Amino acid sequence: MIKIGIIGAGSMGAGIAQVASTAGHEVFVFDSNPVALERAQANLLAILNKLAGKGKIDDRTAKAIFGRVFYFSDLAAFGETGLVIEAIIEDLAVKKAVFKQLEGIVSADCMLATNTSSLSVAAIAAACDRPERVLGIHFFNPAPLMQLVEVVPAIQTSSDVAKQAKLLIESWGKLVVLAKDTPGFIVNRVARPFYGEALRILEEGIADVATIDWAMTELGGFRMGPFTLMDFIGNDVNYTVTETVFQSFFYDPRYKPSFTQKRLSEAGWLGKKTGRGYYDYSEGAEKPVAKQDADMGEVIFARILVMLINEAADGLYLRIASRDDIDLAMTKGVNYPKGLLQWADEIGIANCVHMLDALQAEYLEDRYRCSPLLRKMAKAHQTFYGK
Repeated sequence: MIKIGIIGAGSMGAGIAQVASTAGHEVFVFDSNPVALERAQANLLAILNKLAGKGKIDDRTAKAIFGRVFYFSDLAAFGETGLVIEAIIEDLAVKKAVFKQLEGIVSADCMLATNTSSLSVAAIAAACDRPERVLGIHFFNPAPLMQLVEVVPAIQTSSDVAKQAKLLIESWGKLVVLAKDTPGFIVNRVARPFYGEALRILEEGIADVATIDWAMTELGGFRMGPFTLMDFIGNDVNYTVTETVFQSFFYDPRYKPSFTQKRLSEAGWLGKKTGRGYYDYSEGAEKPVAKQDADMGEVIFARILVMLINEAADGLYLRIASRDDIDLAMTKGVNYPKGLLQWADEIGIANCVHMLDALQAEYLEDRYRCSPLLRKMAKAHQTFYGK
């Protein structure tokens, strides 16, 4: 069984280390900050003790998992690893420097992976003399709990490396989807309208935060409304991903960030972690009450949903991923109640086209342009899951 290297002892790196060790691998965690290493080790021990206390694993298993993870402040520890996964700051220059340094340490057949959620894997691979062994392996936080992993081959990645990585991550009990190396991959691209269109509805004054969240959870069946979810993720993190995707898509208005979220980020109203975001989380704060108007709620839900469907359809049209992987990614990666392409079939492709055309006619914005795939399918009376 190959040894696994993890660069970064933050929550993501530590979570991936736990997953790999649970699968039986020896894991080497590197971080230049010794405090981060100590914290990661203490957190892993606490997590395993908690799992053992609840009877989810026995004490022997907990000790074995803990005993297979080793912590280092020197990259030289990765000399015998078969796969290294980088999980550090989303800064392209920093990642490229790390990968270039890694090549002088690891063996010739060691796979090198980045856990980036939005940066170009091809650009990271270009820093290496052997870019064919570099790929993206994108876990979702918290890695031990989230089933989905996006495997993202760069244009330089060899097909053998992509296949090996996919099989390896599947052996860890994960659901793996293959995504093209484009901004946001599958989940962070397709999910943009869940936040962006909700913010647009808020900014237009159509409904308030609580009402939009109510419409998406009670009428739409989503586990969290968009504003609750943004507060949970952190408005700084969510805004940065949106801004990165917007810039990476050459400022396509479909991904345009919101000034509302930008101002919250600038004010330090980041959500739950700071006690204030779209909602006030301070002790004794009154929670706003949604206006439970069913007609208004259906309009809100339909508008956000059709924008999500449009993004999923465009992803399929541009071969970002397969039909099944797009729907799997959204149900398992962000817990959507249904696959968006399946949902489109249920609503009716022609109805989706009609709703998008109505939005574009009203606003005259390219933001609402209908995916060519939806338009072609409506004309041909086709469905995503039909014959």
